[in-house]
Amino acid sequence: MSRMFCVLFAVVGAMLVAAGAHAEGYVSRVLNYPVPGGVAVVALGQDGQAPQVSYNKHPVLVMRDSDQQWIAVVGIGLKALPGSQTLKVSTERGSRNLAFTVGTKKYREQRITLKNKSQVNPDPEQLKRYEREFAAQTKAYAQFRDVLPSNVVLDRPVEGGRLSSPFGLRRFFNGEERNPHSGLDFAVPAGTRVKAPADGVVTIVDDYFFNGKTIFIDHGNGLVTMYCHLSAFDVVVGQSVKRGQLIGRVGSTGRATGPHLHWNVSLNNERVDPAIFIGAFQP
Repeated sequence: MSRMFCVLFAVVGAMLVAAGAHAEGYVSRVLNYPVPGGVAVVALGQDGQAPQVSYNKHPVLVMRDSDQQWIAVVGIGLKALPGSQTLKVSTERGSRNLAFTVGTKKYREQRITLKNKSQVNPDPEQLKRYEREFAAQTKAYAQFRDVLPSNVVLDRPVEGGRLSSPFGLRRFFNGEERNPHSGLDFAVPAGTRVKAPADGVVTIVDDYFFNGKTIFIDHGNGLVTMYCHLSAFDVVVGQSVKRGQLIGRVGSTGRATGPHLHWNVSLNNERVDPAIFIGAFQP
């Protein structure tokens, strides 16, 4: 009897473990890569009302996962230190702190030689232009439109092409270190169609010093995407776009050594690895 009981206990235990593994929601399984520059998907429970969540004083995307659990989809900045991080969670019953853990990830280096030296060290007028453009982008990233994104597992903005420069690269232009690569590059020919990876509202259509022809789309709840080095625009500021809609075409404008699309994804005002959202993340 004792042996039979042990076997039965082991079988039931295995079934419970399997059930627990499958209980995790779809978004949690697909997007949860809690490293610097990654995404943490944090379970919040199943209360009727959506909790309000903030991280580093910025509001966080909260949604129901496929298992009906409320989750916080948290963007983690590249400068975040590994270890315990804290969310502030507010419900009708009050506020509490909720901890989650950030792991480690090592990013590679990239060295680029540019013939146009002003794109490494801009002159005073160019620097003023860049500062104006940077301020406009900073404002766009900080928006938190109270609309849930149509989808958080995103479509690729271009078809085909290899992923060239990955997110997080330490970049050296003409031997001088600059900010890490804040997006993901797609090596595709000039003129390739660029499509919206989710529904949204266009917040920027402009030609920038470093980024070249640039589009920003606000998808709601702090999820913002950016598209750089375009050759043409097919949208205007304030326009609503649908998932899969043409927004522009690939080019090599701005600080670019050849045709490609530079794609940024931002969550709660933190630039995160776009590869996570298209199933191409490399731990």
